[in-house]
Amino acid sequence: MIQIENQIISLDVFEKHFVCDLKSCQGACCVEGDSGAPLYDYELQKLQDSYEKIKPYMQKRAIKEVEKMGLAVYDQEGDLTTPLINNRECVFVFYDKGIAKCAIEKAYIDGKVDFKKPISCQLFPLSSE
Repeated sequence: MIQIENQIISLDVFEKHFVCDLKSCQGACCVEGDSGAPLYDYELQKLQDSYEKIKPYMQKRAIKEVEKMGLAVYDQEGDLTTPLINNRECVFVFYDKGIAKCAIEKAYIDGKVDFKKPISCQLFPLSSE
């Protein structure tokens, strides 16, 4: 372990190569956990600005959840996060051949939006908390 300012960082970050393996995990990070993806205020603004272009990639039940709860909620710890469907999967999850994927990222890949996805998702399994 090393310490940088007030952060403790495992040496694994420097010594091990991490690559997301969707075939192996099936997108579990998007459907497991006790709250949605942590968001910064500027990321919520990006979602608000991009929502209509992300929406076609989302599941119908997710759109209903967003209409009910909004694009972000505060979790039990008071952190701003993406809403969950049935306290399980992120509202931005869609399924491609049984694999959970991100509607925000798909809209980004397709050139519809300039926001890839929340930084907490991009850095997972690392966390700034």
